[in-house]
Amino acid sequence: MKRKIFLLIGIVSFSILNAQNTVDALRYSTENIQGTARFNSLSGAFGALGGDLSAIDINPAGSSVFLENTMALTFSVFNKSNSNSYFNSTVKNEYSDFDIANLGAVFVFDNRDESSNWKKFSLGINFNTHSNYDNELFVYGNSPRSVGNFFLDQAQGIPLDLLELRSGESISDLYAFLGETEGTEAQNAFLGYQAYIFDPVENDPSNTTYTSNFGSGVYSQDYALLTRGYAGKYSFNISTQYKDDYYFGINFNAHTIDYRQSTYLFEGNNNSNSFIKTIDFENNLSVLGNGFSMQAGAIAKINENIRVGFTYDTPTWFTISEETTQFIETSFEDDDNSFTTTLSPNIINVFNDYKLSSPGKVSASAAYIFGKKGLLSLDYSYKDYSSIKFKPTSDVHFQTLNNVINNTLKGASTVKLGGEYRIQWVSLRGGLQFSESPYQDKDILGDRKGYSLGLGFNFGNYNLDFAFVRTEQKSEEQLFNSGLSTPYSSNSNENNFIFTLGIDL
Repeated sequence: MKRKIFLLIGIVSFSILNAQNTVDALRYSTENIQGTARFNSLSGAFGALGGDLSAIDINPAGSSVFLENTMALTFSVFNKSNSNSYFNSTVKNEYSDFDIANLGAVFVFDNRDESSNWKKFSLGINFNTHSNYDNELFVYGNSPRSVGNFFLDQAQGIPLDLLELRSGESISDLYAFLGETEGTEAQNAFLGYQAYIFDPVENDPSNTTYTSNFGSGVYSQDYALLTRGYAGKYSFNISTQYKDDYYFGINFNAHTIDYRQSTYLFEGNNNSNSFIKTIDFENNLSVLGNGFSMQAGAIAKINENIRVGFTYDTPTWFTISEETTQFIETSFEDDDNSFTTTLSPNIINVFNDYKLSSPGKVSASAAYIFGKKGLLSLDYSYKDYSSIKFKPTSDVHFQTLNNVINNTLKGASTVKLGGEYRIQWVSLRGGLQFSESPYQDKDILGDRKGYSLGLGFNFGNYNLDFAFVRTEQKSEEQLFNSGLSTPYSSNSNENNFIFTLGIDL
């Protein structure tokens, strides 16, 4: 078989196959808004209230509740702690970061025609961080299965002819060729074969079955998952007030994704029947995405005390680009001699852009206002995560993945409760939140629970707000999707300290 590298520029290879999965779909479809301090103090229960920049993200009708032009800037100090268990070994670690959670402004235009039922309209420009992806997670334990099984699984069915170097062909050349013509599984198989993790059953170019060089026994494994990035939403808002009791609004939203992930696994063993003694495997992923969505919402005053709200969020239509790089090093013993093999292809796999449609959302809200003393607010929302779709749906890989999503994910509800009590120019705040797991099997990802506390100071033309938010969630995740599929369990706690400066213009 004659090989041709169709396109190779420098160290860049364009792959014909995608490597997405359900975890990716949920990462970009899940919201954890890092908005203003007041918004977070009430756990985001603002759908029937409005009058807050981040509340516009929940219900676009909320901007017309403002009485005057307003702008605000919000900072957050983020801390995440993980307790991870893998084969009876537990590792605890923490990570902290600083971020801009919200920046925006609302401009209010009163209708000078006093006889008109349309009292005013508002324009808003707003940015909210929807998810902070910064995290560091570490796992170690003694496993009865080697990571070599991952490479062995990837290789089965691939002809030996594709894994062997030709005369004058370098590691980078063949790695790039496989990415261009065969996809990521063939690249993984190639790394495993060239690193001596497995051998062919028959030394024939047409051979498609392989046997391991890593024997059996116990394998000591150290695993690290490092992630950075964020998902944000830029909103252009239009809202209006009808008579004294009705507010209507719409958002046009531009979404952005910036996500980077590195995984490292080091494995060692002293098994007498294992030719391979150590495996050091690194994978790096870089993701950039952009998307568009719309929201329509309404708020109604039932009487002086009661308000209700309703919002519909369209699906978000993303276009996503991905790049990956890999590295592997193995050491092995043969006749009392030790050797090391290092493979660093220096090739960036640039995948074809793909489309992702995240689920729409419906929300209903109610609030009770105690005059100028305070308020209680309740929000409910529902998302059907099984409706997530990778596109183009004509792609066989995406067809299979969409079926998996439909069979493993489900609709999930979120409930938020918040309250505020005012003592002259000081406000005391608190809230609770609960989000159902989007998985049918909650062992994979548990329900998300949290509470919030806050304090606000109103100085007339400007205000200072502070919030503390704590959430927790349990999960189980595999180190690799095949071969080494035993999951580790994780208990994650997030603490967020949020500070907002708001100014009436």
